[in-house]
Amino acid sequence: MFSFESDYIEGCHPLILERLVQTNMEQVSGYGHDKFSDSAKDKIRKACNCPDAQIQFITGGTQTNQIVIDTMLKPYEGVVAAETGHVACHEAGAIEYTGHKVLTVPGYDGKMKACDLDSFCKKFFDDGNNEHMVFPGMVYVSQPTEYGTVYTKSELKQIADVAHKYNLPLFADGARLGYALECDECDMTLSDMAEICDVFYIGGTKVGALCGEAVVYTKNNMPAHFENLVKKHGALLAKGRLNALQFDVLFTDELYFKISRHAIEMAKKIKELFAKAGIPMYIDSPTNQQFVCLEDEKLKKIQEKVACCFWEKADDTHTVVRFASSWATTQTALDELSSVLSQLN
Repeated sequence: MFSFESDYIEGCHPLILERLVQTNMEQVSGYGHDKFSDSAKDKIRKACNCPDAQIQFITGGTQTNQIVIDTMLKPYEGVVAAETGHVACHEAGAIEYTGHKVLTVPGYDGKMKACDLDSFCKKFFDDGNNEHMVFPGMVYVSQPTEYGTVYTKSELKQIADVAHKYNLPLFADGARLGYALECDECDMTLSDMAEICDVFYIGGTKVGALCGEAVVYTKNNMPAHFENLVKKHGALLAKGRLNALQFDVLFTDELYFKISRHAIEMAKKIKELFAKAGIPMYIDSPTNQQFVCLEDEKLKKIQEKVACCFWEKADDTHTVVRFASSWATTQTALDELSSVLSQLN
């Protein structure tokens, strides 16, 4: 059976595995104080066109979101996100577990609008009772969004301008950043992300690595003693070389972007297969996550031969599911999906 459940169901790109084996017996210092970490950071700074960027490697996305948000907020503050934002609906309360509330504004196909953020902040700071409320302390977006949509450079800049108007830093979750930057509808580069955001992370786990995310602070604003704080959260990897070496490979010869582009091309073909089968997309996603609304009976037939991911119930007889491509998606898998879809009618 072929699976389109997610973009992290395979191990890692072969070049990463090869490099891990090559360097396996080299002795280096722990906790990210090693030559692989230094090399990876230098390559990321260059790719971001941000020579003073402060970078920390963390193993997973949930850990990264929780640590960045918790360490940048004051005890009385929360983080503002779209109601469909990952930290608001798919983090199992990880943010709230640290004592910080997720404050929500409306989401439109997964995206936040700058005008809604402005209205939210204005209403809060104009409220005479705000000392009895959770203060907005930072703004969270993801690129791409939970529904695979992307912010344009103008949209993200407008959000950043509103955030900074109220002295709030902008944090971008980049768990699937490569797939956003390489899609046809994106007019942004990694350099743009570094220019606009106060902090963001480059996802590795979902873009070719075994694990790992690279947190990039762009305004000399990394919290003091950040390594100490990462360890306090139980997320400081003793063998820091593991995460760093993978990014060193991903940011050699633009591998990160090349494999992300492959996923986009595969996602286009997935979309074409559903169109050919007369099945409309639930949302028009330009990235590697494709969402379709299927009759439950048809979904059962598909899942007998091809795996996909439950997303949400549309109604009593229809279900929204996700088909995700990745750096590793093959034409053979697409051929199987095509065969399954052709047999539905």
